[in-house]
Amino acid sequence: MGNYTNDSRIVLTLDAGGTNMVFGAMRGEEYVGAPITLPSNANDLDLCLKTMVLGFESVMNTLGGEKPVAISFAFPGPADYPNGIIGGYLPNFPSFRDGVALGPFLQEKFGIPVFINNDGDLYAYGEALGGVLPQINAQLEYLGSSKRYHNLIGYTFGTGFGIGCVINGQLNRGDNSCVETYCLPHSRIQDVIVEDGVAVRAIKRVYGERSGDNDPNLTPKDIFDIAEGTRPGNPDAAQAAFAEMGTVAGNAMALAAQLMDGIIVIGGGITASKKYFMPNLLDALRGTTHTLSGDTLAKVQMKVYNLDDETEFAAFAKGSAREIKVYGSDRTVTYDPQKRIGVLISKIGASKAISVGAYDFALAQLDALKKLNHVSTEI
Repeated sequence: MGNYTNDSRIVLTLDAGGTNMVFGAMRGEEYVGAPITLPSNANDLDLCLKTMVLGFESVMNTLGGEKPVAISFAFPGPADYPNGIIGGYLPNFPSFRDGVALGPFLQEKFGIPVFINNDGDLYAYGEALGGVLPQINAQLEYLGSSKRYHNLIGYTFGTGFGIGCVINGQLNRGDNSCVETYCLPHSRIQDVIVEDGVAVRAIKRVYGERSGDNDPNLTPKDIFDIAEGTRPGNPDAAQAAFAEMGTVAGNAMALAAQLMDGIIVIGGGITASKKYFMPNLLDALRGTTHTLSGDTLAKVQMKVYNLDDETEFAAFAKGSAREIKVYGSDRTVTYDPQKRIGVLISKIGASKAISVGAYDFALAQLDALKKLNHVSTEI
């Protein structure tokens, strides 16, 4: 797993929204200068592509002659991300629906490699390389634990319910650029997708159902303020809306946690309401299931710790380590039978993590290509 915190190379980045596009540059996992915002013009393909070229050119003009080594950013799917082709049903970019070779277009314009990925994937990659995963491992080392984590599942709570997975330092993009969680089943409403229980619309819907106030202008921040008692409304209904989201999200996370066995990190604006959703989310992850013969099993076979809680982190670091003797000798080895993972809220935020992920992904790809070419030359 590369460490690009002090890397001097510059990568151009883009935060592509349906209304605005924010162009920037990163060096050493930090932004270089102020970002440049331009209207997306998402309904007009020609104008949208011209805007992208203008945005990247404008950022390059602020770099004092330094040449970026790549362009790397997240873009809504469906997409063939490895080949840089965007196409399909994109509500925010309707002009891309017939298929646009965006990566090849930008590479031809600027003469440098272009890498495009899903935002959930880049979020997870940023957290794995430059976010919570190295922080957790550093804290484990500080506390004297030999345990280290190499796998991470990143979730984003926002307009949608996004996911990304990093396995042994490698981003899992899948064979079809289709690693998703939004379409998993809702655990409380049969034949409904889980995103309808976790995204912004879920909080608004449940608050409306419980309070009778269906004001479409209410935002999750408004509902959080109602829960806090700093805005008029029904606090019980507001708190229940976030709590239900936690239950539904936790049940979905339990599936991925058991399959991928790694740290879970959550980002996105809704995480500001963690005091109301995290207890239910943890309860769901720590829940039980049953066999037909009546046995009770943990839904997630690993013990789940809340790593935002200092006491729980200390227990997470300690585990159940003990010394056992090696048969036929006086030597002992350390054995820790406790399987455990942790869940926590992002410390750098989803937006920064996505940019860090875009930066690190580009440099990791360039370094891998350079190494491959070096080996080929030696052979």
